[in-house]
Amino acid sequence: MLEKNKCEITFHLVNGETCKLIISAESSVDFTLAVIDSAEAESNGESPYQLKEGCAYEYQINPAEYQLEEISGVVQHSKIHPSSGRITPNTYVGTLSADVIDSGSKEKKGSVTLEVRSVKTSYRTDYRFMLEEITEKCTDLLMLHTSPVAQQYSVDASSDASTLYQRFAFIKSILESPEFLDAVYRIILSPVTAWEEFEADTDIRRAGRPNRSFSRQLASASNRINLPDFHALASTIAHVPKQISITRKHDTLDTAENRFVKHALTEFCTFCSVIREKLSENQGRSYREALFLEEMLEELLSRAFFRELSNPDILPLNSPVLQRKEGYREVLRVWFMFDLASKLIWHGGDDVYAAGKRDVAILYEYWLFFKLLDLLKGIFTIEPESIENLIEPTSDGLGLALRSGRHFPLKGVFDQSGRKLNVQFAYNRTFSGNKSYPAGGSWTLSMRPDYTLSLWPEGFSEKQAEEQELIVHVHFDAKYKVKEFLELLDDGTESGEDTAGNIDERTGKRDDLLKMHAYKDAIRRTAGSYVLYPGTRTDTKKGFHELIPGLGAFPVRPSADGTGIEELKQFILEVVHHVQNRASQREQLSYRIYDIHNDTNDFIVRDQMPEHYGNGKRVLPPGDTSVLIGYYKDAEHYHWIEKKGLYNVRMNSSRGSIRIDSLTADASYLLLHTEAELNAGSLWRIKEKGPRVFSKDQMLKTGYTRPSGDSYLVYRVEMVTDDAFDNVEWDLTKLEKYEGGRKSAFPFAVTLTELMLAKVQK
Repeated sequence: MLEKNKCEITFHLVNGETCKLIISAESSVDFTLAVIDSAEAESNGESPYQLKEGCAYEYQINPAEYQLEEISGVVQHSKIHPSSGRITPNTYVGTLSADVIDSGSKEKKGSVTLEVRSVKTSYRTDYRFMLEEITEKCTDLLMLHTSPVAQQYSVDASSDASTLYQRFAFIKSILESPEFLDAVYRIILSPVTAWEEFEADTDIRRAGRPNRSFSRQLASASNRINLPDFHALASTIAHVPKQISITRKHDTLDTAENRFVKHALTEFCTFCSVIREKLSENQGRSYREALFLEEMLEELLSRAFFRELSNPDILPLNSPVLQRKEGYREVLRVWFMFDLASKLIWHGGDDVYAAGKRDVAILYEYWLFFKLLDLLKGIFTIEPESIENLIEPTSDGLGLALRSGRHFPLKGVFDQSGRKLNVQFAYNRTFSGNKSYPAGGSWTLSMRPDYTLSLWPEGFSEKQAEEQELIVHVHFDAKYKVKEFLELLDDGTESGEDTAGNIDERTGKRDDLLKMHAYKDAIRRTAGSYVLYPGTRTDTKKGFHELIPGLGAFPVRPSADGTGIEELKQFILEVVHHVQNRASQREQLSYRIYDIHNDTNDFIVRDQMPEHYGNGKRVLPPGDTSVLIGYYKDAEHYHWIEKKGLYNVRMNSSRGSIRIDSLTADASYLLLHTEAELNAGSLWRIKEKGPRVFSKDQMLKTGYTRPSGDSYLVYRVEMVTDDAFDNVEWDLTKLEKYEGGRKSAFPFAVTLTELMLAKVQK
């Protein structure tokens, strides 16, 4: 019985006593509580009494001496009245089986099942579709001829119920697919037939065209009759047999191919029966699913078409009909999948369907792994052994190594054109926290994205690429319950619980978005973090001018009509081409980071210095600003510098000439000193980008007297009038490159940072 957001369930305890469970939704929102048709519930292996994940409910049991046994985080009974309490499914999805116990003795007296529906209305279809595709990918892995598991296994019906159900879940996804059922019905409606010969006694008058057998029987067969005198043959033969045996042909359905189809359906049905009998002790969802599928297969086998067929003596697996004809080829494919999938153990599947749980979100995460693997195999050359390692022999069959929380890496290369890259695609890779720079990992807490694509140049190990800022990590997280990326964006409202105590969906969505920021900011060398969700809209946000670094979302839908993964493929190709680009801003930035942090000097410069060029644009940091330490010979030389706004240094191989490097060529300042002057304060600004080369004659034309060299580097300068450097002097002896004596006249360059550290304190 269902009122609005209130449900009353009547059931019987083991002692035959009638018990009632009354459930009330704490929220006034519609569709948080429903009772569906029992036939619909049975066909989907569900309970007809349906709650909704993320909502909260109050319950009451009558008679009051009974109570629901507590389930951590889901079912809590009242401390005052144990027969009542709250049900808070949170993220749990699937059949929730709650035991009813005696409040005094705590003995189990019965149980009641409830169904917790996903917030996504398409979760039933999505669940079946994804499980079927995962099954197909797993069987493809199993059929690899290089697989290390090419040995024979048989289905062990004595194995534990959870293992059997894991196998059954794979089989169920295949057999319940519309494609399989359509194939069977297509065979029934348009089966393959064959001509079959048989012998029959026929009146000699209807024997048809004579042949050798006819002539032989005409002469020797018994049960003969006399020919009348007027018969044309009476003069040749006096009597003929009344009947003769002739060979006829007719269409038959009992072909080897049709027998195979019957055999396949029988095998499927037998497997379901084994599962049902094994799970009969606890007749929950798994039992009902096995029973429903068994009955469906029995109904198919009861058709007149199959009753006419005999059991096969051979399996014609190389038959052109089985391999090519519509309907038959689909059944053959499913039979191969069934044979392999029935042997497959997937312990990671416990997260998806153990104990009646139907966690579509985790299944979406697994399904995306295979979709991404297919996508990346089309872009990169993935090492075959990496893929083969997905299937591993176990003590009880063949194991799928994929498991939530377990790191699984796949390695490869990109070698199509241009810069060759190493590639690693990792599932659930953990980036350990609290590692000192330049090691990889997270700055603080350990982080574990669902999927990580890492790219770095060939010729470097992954460790070297991490330490030299050459590696690029791009992270993806599966978010099944997000409808559109815009839902993740903060709308400025507060998040938390609503007044009814239900989980506010904004909280989870905002946390999803913040997690993307956390990956990008906390995991070193991360170039982007993106949500993968079953929506329709792609939305990416660039950090600067280039594709990465960035954040965003890509829609990947579990649908036979198109997943939308092509946009993601195009994005990954653009990321690859971007990483190949040696001239990108990201490449320059990564080198700067490496170069800066590779210098372990811990300079501290708090002195006042110019902040901008006068047009509002910031100046270079002092570590990137160079100062030329120049020598002037006497007062006449200094007066020429002041008058002409020029400073010259010799260019030749003799002592005292300038050695050109990046610091001297790009110098922004000139600090002048003369003989025996250790504290210099004459600071000039170099006005042009780089010096010019003057000949001896050109120097004479400027009024420079006594040029001793053939060529000079000449800087155009002006006196610094900035207040930041007013009355400031620097101790030249504190500069590492300074040499005393006659060498004090040799020009050299230092950074502004080094110069400021030599400032004379007054």
